[in-house]
Amino acid sequence: MPDLAEAPDALLVARARDGDQRAFEVLIRRHWGLMIATAIRLLSSRADAEDAVQDACIGAWKRLDLLREPSAVRAWLVQIAARKATDLLRKRKFEQDIDDVEAPAAKDLGPSAQLELNAKLDAASRILGTLPELQRQCWVLKETAGFTYAEIAEQLETNTSTVRGALSRARLALLRGMEEWA
Repeated sequence: MPDLAEAPDALLVARARDGDQRAFEVLIRRHWGLMIATAIRLLSSRADAEDAVQDACIGAWKRLDLLREPSAVRAWLVQIAARKATDLLRKRKFEQDIDDVEAPAAKDLGPSAQLELNAKLDAASRILGTLPELQRQCWVLKETAGFTYAEIAEQLETNTSTVRGALSRARLALLRGMEEWA
């Protein structure tokens, strides 16, 4: 049995389309971290994010034949995860604080630098948590998941002008809120 861990995404997609569940599992394992990170930023809850990503994985398996560009599977999976997370947000209809998002560990930083980084990330999370939902969603989809304005507009069922405005206001709020760290 060949080792799929080093196989390119496009090959894994082709095999998964042919019914190779193992190839699909490798794809999911490879991109799970980014999918979870995106969903956590949108939902402010790891448990909800895991639910959204699980749903995204099931949806991706069922719709794998709709993926136009197999080498772009990473962005496609993240987009599905973001859509599932956004669906959960719509169902909840209330905002949560994003304080439970864990800061990524920086291996090369000393203890004091790590503390400062964690403090900055906590401050940024608090600021993001105070933003209106649309601004926070636009910022997360752009800055964390790397979506284009058009993709964000499609995801949030709005237009690109609204996305640009919300993103601009979110960035300004973050800049102002983080001035003490500059």
